[in-house]
Amino acid sequence: MPLYAYVCEDCNSQFELLVRSSDTPACPACKSEKLSQQVARICREIKYPAIARSWRRAAAASGDLSNFSKAERKV
Repeated sequence: MPLYAYVCEDCNSQFELLVRSSDTPACPACKSEKLSQQVARICREIKYPAIARSWRRAAAASGDLSNFSKAERKV
């Protein structure tokens, strides 16, 4: 199920929902189905440190140090 961003046309609330293609979403605030789908923002921050560490280890193993700071590169 993809994550979509919406703006309610009735109450102007903004929210994100996981929506199946067969479902019609409703506003959590006013229950209206008059919604405008928006472009969802991409999260730049990794919320799971374990995943970030594994990605960094894989990058370092392949010789790609672009996601490390200068201090971490030990150059």
